[in-house]
Amino acid sequence: MSTQQEIRFSGFGGQGIIRCALITGKALSLYADKYAAMTQVIGPEARGSACSAQVVVSDTRILYPYITHPGILMALSQDAYEKYYQELSPGGVLIVEQDLVKLHPEHPGLSVWQVPATRFAEELGNRLFTNLVALGFFTAVTKMVTDEAMKKALPGLVPDRFLKINIKAFEKGYVYGLEALSEGRTAP
Repeated sequence: MSTQQEIRFSGFGGQGIIRCALITGKALSLYADKYAAMTQVIGPEARGSACSAQVVVSDTRILYPYITHPGILMALSQDAYEKYYQELSPGGVLIVEQDLVKLHPEHPGLSVWQVPATRFAEELGNRLFTNLVALGFFTAVTKMVTDEAMKKALPGLVPDRFLKINIKAFEKGYVYGLEALSEGRTAP
């Protein structure tokens, strides 16, 4: 029997949401011996409107590439959180941008994690690295794919001149995620 996982990355245009899904799919399919299919939804404007990208991951061929009830949701904006959190499967994982998403009081049955990805990216010199910080955090808390596989997937999906800083941003989020796991630091 195959194991299949559905992931939704979401936020607003310009946050690198689609790139998160591309990197994850590449890492899983090329460096983790899995099958992955990615689809995306972009709003009417290039930047600033809602967007999401979905990745279906399986250890066997994927017959239907669209998600129905994701087990993991990463929401980097309030609109994305409001739009998608209710479709998470029971026992699912919710990862939100700590400084941009105000959580509802309760999320019964969900594992909820917060990461100050934008703040960390700004400390690294540019908020454009928010997606890589969040992706590092995602990698640490979900354990779906190794950090090494994710870093191997970066060339070709991030500009060559920014590869080192993107790896540094990824590692910042990854270390923060490992610390959050070890401390059991989920959202209230």
